[in-house]
Amino acid sequence: MKSALFVDFDNVYSGLRKLDPAIADRFARQPMAWMDWVVNTLAVPDHMPADARRRVLVRRCYLNPQAYQRFRPSFNLAGFEIIDCPALTGEGKTSTDIHMVLDIIDLLQHEAHYDEFIVFSADADFTPVLRKLRRWDRRTTVLAIGFPSAAYRASADLLIDQDAFVREALGASEEDLGAGISMPAEAHPESNGAETLAAAARLIRQTVEESAYPVPAAKLAALVLSRLDGVDAASWSGLGNFRGMVEVMNLSPLKVSWEGGGVIYDPARHEAPVVQRGKVDAEPEEMAELIKATVAQSAQPVPCARLASLLTSRYDGLAADWNGKGVFRKFVESLDLSPVTFNWRGSGGYAYDPARHATEGGENRPGTTAWQGEEELFGIARQIHEVTGVPLLHPADYRALFEAIAADLAEESFELNDTGKRVRDRCRDAGHHISRADVTFVLRGLLFRGHVFGQGEDDVASLSRKLADNVRSLCLREQMMIDWATDGAIRKWIAGQ
Repeated sequence: MKSALFVDFDNVYSGLRKLDPAIADRFARQPMAWMDWVVNTLAVPDHMPADARRRVLVRRCYLNPQAYQRFRPSFNLAGFEIIDCPALTGEGKTSTDIHMVLDIIDLLQHEAHYDEFIVFSADADFTPVLRKLRRWDRRTTVLAIGFPSAAYRASADLLIDQDAFVREALGASEEDLGAGISMPAEAHPESNGAETLAAAARLIRQTVEESAYPVPAAKLAALVLSRLDGVDAASWSGLGNFRGMVEVMNLSPLKVSWEGGGVIYDPARHEAPVVQRGKVDAEPEEMAELIKATVAQSAQPVPCARLASLLTSRYDGLAADWNGKGVFRKFVESLDLSPVTFNWRGSGGYAYDPARHATEGGENRPGTTAWQGEEELFGIARQIHEVTGVPLLHPADYRALFEAIAADLAEESFELNDTGKRVRDRCRDAGHHISRADVTFVLRGLLFRGHVFGQGEDDVASLSRKLADNVRSLCLREQMMIDWATDGAIRKWIAGQ
């Protein structure tokens, strides 16, 4: 597969700096490392042959030499052609976007016939060129740091998850994660960070050290779920499943074998395991009936995290690989659960019965009854949520969230990952079930709005006002009309005004 890569350096670097300066510096100084990930690890876009391998024949970095000249040697060594894009206006505006578009169009008609165009930028101005590439039957892959527009995301064949890029391509360690870089929030909404991961590793080590035999992964998975409050079976601390959690741990000198469901052992004390693939001691139909009965007995849609915990507590070994399906979502999708339906948008997903759990506008999710008497505000909030992805929290939940952020920052310094975990826990202790993904969205929204935590403006009023401003910007970016009614609804919804 012939690929061409175009890096809007200023855009990516500045976006990463808002999250963590050290990670931004790693991106700028170690392009060879993340290029190796792009070539050898990154999935190929849809509709490419199953055995397709990426060959990045063109590597171009568009860089402002007035600001980032110090990073030029690193990209030279990584085989990049560097296109200087100095500031052309007093506001610092460069010509990067027009240079990139012209180069993409030029290569579109090149005799080499490039199969894939990779764009590293969150600039929605590239949306038209992505659509043109699609019309010419070329695949597009995009890395966008921050909050890319819905149209931009939809125009790409493959959207690289920014947190996966940070963790896998840039090699963020557990220490890095604890110092400000979050796990993949969009895909794994209950990420719990380095603290929970380290606690799980200690528990696994202790259990294996105390055992005279290799310990089945299923047993260890059940133990982690039962002992650690910060882990749930639906997301596994932001890593999808137990195997994903184990694979990012440093368990040396312990060894892991995933054959036959998996075992963890100490090669100095245990014989190398010879295992046979086992199955959960239950028929899929039985587990399906448990899910349907749980949903039928509930007056509200049921969070997937609750269903996952119920299943793993009832069926030993299920948490290890979800009966061969790997993750909870694929497992439930393999079952016949009619009439139960799943909504996977936000907060880990929900299961519901459309005949019993109908809510206004067809939005089947817990908490909508809290909006009774505020139907007009709910309608506007739901529309904004669907268009921009802003968490659909009740105004009281937003107030509690801002109070939790302010209280945490009064006691601790800001670190995106750790602060998010503590704030989520504070909210839950106060009776507000706000997901980790929602907390991360709010914190990131404030960061990208230019808020600097720890400088005396972390009060509830300032935080809510800035987030409301960010919501307005996201709406305008998605071409939503902000009339006086919508503007007032945003203030009431987010800022409680």
